[in-house]
Amino acid sequence: METVAENAVQPVTGNAADRAVQPVTGNAADHAVQAIARKGTEAAEVTEAAEAVTGKGAAPAAPCRAPRPRADALRNRERIIAAARELFVEFGPDVALDDVARRAGVGNATLYRNFTDRAALTHEVVLAVTSRTTLRAEEAVAAESDPFAALSRFVHAAADERIGALCPMLSGVFDKDHPDLLAERRRLEEAVEGLVARAQSAGRLRTDIAVGDVLVALSQLTRPLPGIACQGIDRFTHRHLQLFLDGLETPARSELPGSAATLEDLRRP
Repeated sequence: METVAENAVQPVTGNAADRAVQPVTGNAADHAVQAIARKGTEAAEVTEAAEAVTGKGAAPAAPCRAPRPRADALRNRERIIAAARELFVEFGPDVALDDVARRAGVGNATLYRNFTDRAALTHEVVLAVTSRTTLRAEEAVAAESDPFAALSRFVHAAADERIGALCPMLSGVFDKDHPDLLAERRRLEEAVEGLVARAQSAGRLRTDIAVGDVLVALSQLTRPLPGIACQGIDRFTHRHLQLFLDGLETPARSELPGSAATLEDLRRP
């Protein structure tokens, strides 16, 4: 036991000691330096990668963007909204959503993937009809120098946008005070107010009517009567709208009963 212990602690001497402390020279030294340099480079690369991940020592990375919807998904969504708009005009806001999907040419799963319930779909249809009708009013002003011609152009264009779908939908169950809807409604009201005011200022529109008269007539003349299956109503819509417009133009041929319908009248329950 003592011999083993003594051997274990015996100091290294002689040639063994010389070899242990002999400096690395020549090619061996070059290889050692190169190895150390490689380690340093690798360490620097690791540090740079870590800084890139954590944002330290580098410019902040650009925020991740949500993937854009596919073109076919957007087309399906637009088809659903267009189909719902048509069916809401024809049958009211309680039409079966299965019928909406069938008219749009999509499956029920696609409809519910885009709109979780009837309220969500109604919201989007009201928003689409309102914004598109406002655009038609702006286009009419830009296209027609005669104020009454601009109003007439808008009335016919609004019918094509199915503005008649708005009134029955507004009686449905959805958030009518949603900020997006309120903003779009105000844009439409201002656009129609401008059309009416310009036509009256030019002496082309009778003065005993107001914006509400135009909007109510549009709604009533662009949708079928409830409870009837009148599939060909579109054949008569623009004909009846023109009769309405002829009655608006000056000189007035009769005295209208009651008072002009204002926007405030329309907002009253």
